[in-house]
Amino acid sequence: MGVDYYNILQLTRSATDADIKKHYRKLALKFHPDRNDGDQNAQDKFKQCAEAYDILSDPRKRAVYDQFGEEGLKNGVPHGSGEAGAWTQGYTFHGNSEKVFREFFGGDNPFQEFYDRVDGDLSMGFGGLQGRGHKKQDSPIERELFLSLEEVFHGCTKKMKISRRVMNEDGHTSSVRDKILTITVKKGWKPGTRITFTEEGDQGPNNIPADIVFILKDKPHPRFRRNGINLVHTAKVPLGKALTNCTVEIVTLDDRILNIPINDIIKPGYTKIVPGEGMPISQDPSKKGDLVIEFEIEFPTSLSPERKDLIKRALLQ
Repeated sequence: MGVDYYNILQLTRSATDADIKKHYRKLALKFHPDRNDGDQNAQDKFKQCAEAYDILSDPRKRAVYDQFGEEGLKNGVPHGSGEAGAWTQGYTFHGNSEKVFREFFGGDNPFQEFYDRVDGDLSMGFGGLQGRGHKKQDSPIERELFLSLEEVFHGCTKKMKISRRVMNEDGHTSSVRDKILTITVKKGWKPGTRITFTEEGDQGPNNIPADIVFILKDKPHPRFRRNGINLVHTAKVPLGKALTNCTVEIVTLDDRILNIPINDIIKPGYTKIVPGEGMPISQDPSKKGDLVIEFEIEFPTSLSPERKDLIKRALLQ
């Protein structure tokens, strides 16, 4: 069955965001190590509450948990319809229950002056436990953005749909809403380029929304791979043509056909450089890197005695 995170926070599956915050607040204060010095059971429950809150307060994690349970949440689940075999990254709790506690209350020591002890229980002081000090921004949310070499060669516009939790007008409740983020991909952007959308993460009363960061990655390409600003193409050449000259035909990323004559003997490690046929340089797209042609020599699988004799005579003269 796996861990029941709703049960840990004494909630039902229909719990609202406000319910989750209310129950975590109550239980985190009850089981905090400062109130339960040496009580290992209370400390374990404090950690369990932190992990449960970390999952149920996040609409994405909660949705995965509701549908696939703890196993699906932590091991990953099938993702999307266009990428066969793609799975989401499994969830792992960072283990810092004090960090969850501090970020929730917005201060380092909420016990100092924000509650009163009544009949052995903790109750909220006047005005409620809102926390103090400056708000802390959530850690950046990083997502990989896979682009084809054609998209980077020409430049393109990508529309990315995100779902995030936003505060309602009352300032106390929140709801999940979709938003479209537009990324204008410039010609020649390199893998690892980071596109940051400031404070577009989940909103909350005691936090600054996280930045959302998309990190550019190259999709595998059937004809080329990138090496800096250069494009690398591997040409397969039969042994006979490798020794006696040949022409290599290459279809470029903008659908031109290059016929490159090879007048040298092609030996292991030989490369041919075609200037100006690589990727655009992002700082100046009018300039391009080079096309580097590497060679894979295809040897015959068998030779007749007559052909072996001809080759011997030709090479040993």
